[in-house]
Amino acid sequence: MSWKDLKQKGWFRFLTNMYVLVLTLFVIWMAFFDTNSLLIHLELKKEINKLEQQKAFLKDEIEKDKKVLKKLSNEDELEKFAREQYYMKKDNEEIFLIEHEDSLKQKH
Repeated sequence: MSWKDLKQKGWFRFLTNMYVLVLTLFVIWMAFFDTNSLLIHLELKKEINKLEQQKAFLKDEIEKDKKVLKKLSNEDELEKFAREQYYMKKDNEEIFLIEHEDSLKQKH
């Protein structure tokens, strides 16, 4: 196939059109090389989705903490919480911790 025959082909003439070449270069540049490229946009979109999930998780945690704080505003509940979580006691009391065999982490 000679150069003349190749120039006569319709697809070759279309691909060598100056507007098609410029448009192709522009699309390639914008997709891969520009500072605001498509790849960077995809990366940022993933990060936004990750942050949105983290935001939802933290909102749920805040709601749980608000419920606990509201519950702890009662003095009896505060005492119960301190005894269960921090093993606090009154001066005249003794604490005995009972661990059940099924609640212990066993090494294999």
